[in-house]
Amino acid sequence: MPEGAAISRMFAGIAGRYDTANHLLSFGQDFRWRRRLAQMVKALEPRDVVDLATGSGDVAFTLRQTLPPFTAITGLDFCQPMLDQAEAKKSQRPGTENLRFAFGDCMNLPLGDASVDAVTISFGLRNFEDRARGMGEMLRVLRPGGAAFILEFSQPSWWMKPFYYAYLKGILPLMARVATGNRDAYEYLGDSIEKFPARSVFSQQLLDAGFAEVKAVPMTGGIVAIHQARA
Repeated sequence: MPEGAAISRMFAGIAGRYDTANHLLSFGQDFRWRRRLAQMVKALEPRDVVDLATGSGDVAFTLRQTLPPFTAITGLDFCQPMLDQAEAKKSQRPGTENLRFAFGDCMNLPLGDASVDAVTISFGLRNFEDRARGMGEMLRVLRPGGAAFILEFSQPSWWMKPFYYAYLKGILPLMARVATGNRDAYEYLGDSIEKFPARSVFSQQLLDAGFAEVKAVPMTGGIVAIHQARA
């Protein structure tokens, strides 16, 4: 896994075109994935939520649209150009009260122990320099009974695998080069997706990290899944 600084530089290089690339490369499915995540968080009725690896803020904005106005939402990221994109979007959107963005590293969260009801992270945990440490930090900041909601790529269903891996290795890097001018970042994306564990294995990793209960919700033929892990 690349060091955190290398990951930050990679995302800084695509920050200006990140949203467009996400929508294009997922064929618009990313909107549906975020809405499902937000609905799962809403069922927990949290008082406060922290969105890790918030990037340009799309998950944080979806949470703000879905959750009650009194729910405090904080988006954290360690890539300042991505946070600049999030702040620019916030300044142009109504109804973003009780939503803030701040610099924060998932390896050492700037939050107290047992300080939030929910933690979300979308397509960021796969990039952790130290996955066990990052999951430990997520658990540390959660109050008892709180939950982490992890939207991440997964291993697809058997019928999807031939098409999906052909897309990852061949089509995605070419489309990414057109969308962002940075083919290398999306070649890394394909490699990191292939290496990420299957749902059952990742669920066990969450249990091993200390979470009490884990369930996985696969979507879109299993190419992504939302893991809900209770503190």
